[in-house]
This record gives sequence, C-alpha cells and structure tokens, in this order.
Amino acid sequence: MLSRFAQTVGKRAIKGYKPQKLPNRNDNVIIAMSSGVDSSVSAALFAEQYPNARGIYIQSWGKSQSLTDPQLEPCYERDWKDVGRVAEHLGIPVDKVNFEKEYWLDVFEPMLESYNKGWTPNPDIGCNRFVKFGKLREYLDQQYGANNYWLVTGHYARVLSSSYNDQPHLLRSFYPAKDQSYYLSQVDTDILGQLIFPTGHLTKPEVRELAVAAGLTTTSQKPDSQGICFVNNSQSGKFKHFLEHYLPNSPGNIVTIEEDGNKRVWGRHPGLWSHTIGQKVGLSMPQGDPRYAGSWYISDKLQDSNELVIVRGRDNPALYQDTVTITNTFSLDLNFRRLMKEAIEQGKLFIQYRSLQDPIAVKDCHFDQDETVLKLGSAQRAMAPGQYCCLYLQNRVLGSGTISRVGT
Repeated sequence: MLSRFAQTVGKRAIKGYKPQKLPNRNDNVIIAMSSGVDSSVSAALFAEQYPNARGIYIQSWGKSQSLTDPQLEPCYERDWKDVGRVAEHLGIPVDKVNFEKEYWLDVFEPMLESYNKGWTPNPDIGCNRFVKFGKLREYLDQQYGANNYWLVTGHYARVLSSSYNDQPHLLRSFYPAKDQSYYLSQVDTDILGQLIFPTGHLTKPEVRELAVAAGLTTTSQKPDSQGICFVNNSQSGKFKHFLEHYLPNSPGNIVTIEEDGNKRVWGRHPGLWSHTIGQKVGLSMPQGDPRYAGSWYISDKLQDSNELVIVRGRDNPALYQDTVTITNTFSLDLNFRRLMKEAIEQGKLFIQYRSLQDPIAVKDCHFDQDETVLKLGSAQRAMAPGQYCCLYLQNRVLGSGTISRVGT
C-alpha cells in the first residue's frame, strides 16, 4: 500500500516543493486515530512497513460534560472501540489519552465567550491548535523526545518542504472537495516538519479504495463525520439548543430598520448568540404586504441594544461587504506581511472565511498595530465577527486571524 501511495504522490508533485518525505524504517511513527476512514487508512499505510508505528486516540469530551441520553453509548466510547478494532486488524498498538481539561479550557470556554459576545467562532481551529497539535505534541515530546517522532493524521491538507530553503509549508489538499487546510491555519510552525497528512495527497474515492485494499471493509463505507459528535448526540440534536445549556438567557428584539430610520419589532430572540449573520429567520411576516413578503435574514447584531436586525431577501445588499478587519493574526511565516504585499501585487493573495468556499481575491491591505484590514476584489455575503479568516498565497496557507469588524 505504501509503495502505491508513494507512486501516486510522486505523480502529483508541486513545482517549488520537494516530494513528500517519508520516515526512515525504524523511526517512531504515531498515527492519530479517530475511527474514521481517513485516519484508519493513514494508519494502514504505515502499519506494515514501520515496526515502531502505533496509534493514539484523543478523548476530549467526557461524561461530566455530556448531555447525551444515558441510554445511548457516548460517541467517544464508541469511537474508541472502533479505533481498537482497526488497530487490532492492522497489528499495531494503540494508546488512549484524555485531554478533556485542555479542550474545555482552551477550546470550549473561549468558544462560549465568543458566542456570548454575539460572535460566530469556529472551535475546530482551536482544537487543532491547542489539542490535536498542541497538547498532543507536548505528550509525544515527553514520550519520545522532541523531534524524535512523526505524527500522522487523516487531515486533507499537505505539508511539503520548499525546494529553496527546506522550510515546511502548509498547503491545500490535492482534493479540493475535502480540503481542511483552513482548519489547520493556526497550527504551530515548529511541528510542521514532523507532520504527514497522507490523505491530503489523495481523493476521497482513492482513500475508500485503499481502505478496502487494507481489509477495512466496514470502515471504508463509514460516512464522514458531520459536526461535533457530542452535539449530534445531545438531547435536542441541534447546536442552538445545545448552547442554551451553557449560555445565559439574554432575550432581545428582532427588528427591521424602516425607511424613516425607526425600528419595527417583529419577534424576540434568546440571545445574540442564537443567530449568525446571513442566517434565515423563521418569522411570520405579513406576506400580503409587498414590503415584507419573502424570506428574511440576519444582517446585523446591535450589541448596545441587544437587537437582531433583519433584511428581506437572501441577496440583500446589506448582507454584502468588501472590507474585513482581522485581529490576533497567527502567521506561518516570519515574512508574513511582506509576503502578503507581494502576493497582492501578483494577484496571488486569497482569503477564506469558511472552509470549502471558493477563494476570494484580496486587492489591497494595510496594517494598523494589531489589526489587518483587507480590501477584497468583490463584496462577500455574510462575513461575521468571530469567524476565522484564512490567508492563502495561492495554495499555501500564510496564516489566519479572527474577524473583528466587517465593512469600513
């Protein structure tokens, strides 16, 4: 399997980058396993030829935090059993580590704080930064010694070394439909050189074919995970209702801004966190009145008055902006600002404020202390404070920051 993988990767070389480096035979190879087909195939690729290959499973959620039905098996217990079956089939040992505390403090609580401000956070980016490639790295450094192991995961992205200076760069996946580079945009650069993302060089159908070839017939048909498992298994099954268990009830009005500048109240909300910019609202509007007929969407959140503003029509101009300001920027290159400026001059700088959206060209930027203000090539719909804005030099990730302001 590994030779077949290497041949495939060789045919997909990228100009300016060296081929994917593989471990020496006796190196320590640790595969982060989550029970899905991507991490299982990643484990299968290294299990046969590397005697020091072993799996590791991260539990980041526990019974003390769970809201699941006690009669249902928690997702983390089910996944751990599945990981054990895959590891046994592949003939490799697997360890289980518990990072519940770290996930709660570094990912979950900051997410709640962001929602409580009415922002729209993405906890997956924080989980990758602080848990999967943060706390796990500390643990592996203690077990094997710093820089004395390879960490393999099933993420759809690529880490390749530059042909010019050997510096490792984070790149988009070969298969755009599953690219996860957005979620990895704040991973510490110090560990990039030890990471291997095998599935980042493959298509999803190829991954499933390899799963069958490895005898992982059940795993090969396993559906892709959608969202956070402990939310999917929550009592309500909906993220909004899940958040109600953790966020204070702070009701306010849902309003329109009339032509005369006055506000008209149409309903109530339980908190600014309950909706995001661009989201459709299920309000009963007077459909017989042409001014109010049709669908309505959240266009703004008024912090001072605790109000949600709605506008008519999915493509209402109020939902579109061509300027975005980001803060707390995390860069993957010491020459971050210079590279941004050069990329803009060459028409090669792009952003994404959601995963798997089409890249958006940046035509200008300026830096103001801790802020980066980006002028986009075209107005974009439903950019919201709290979202991560990932910056790309073509297919290479330069870093990301948190959107703090939309519009001028």
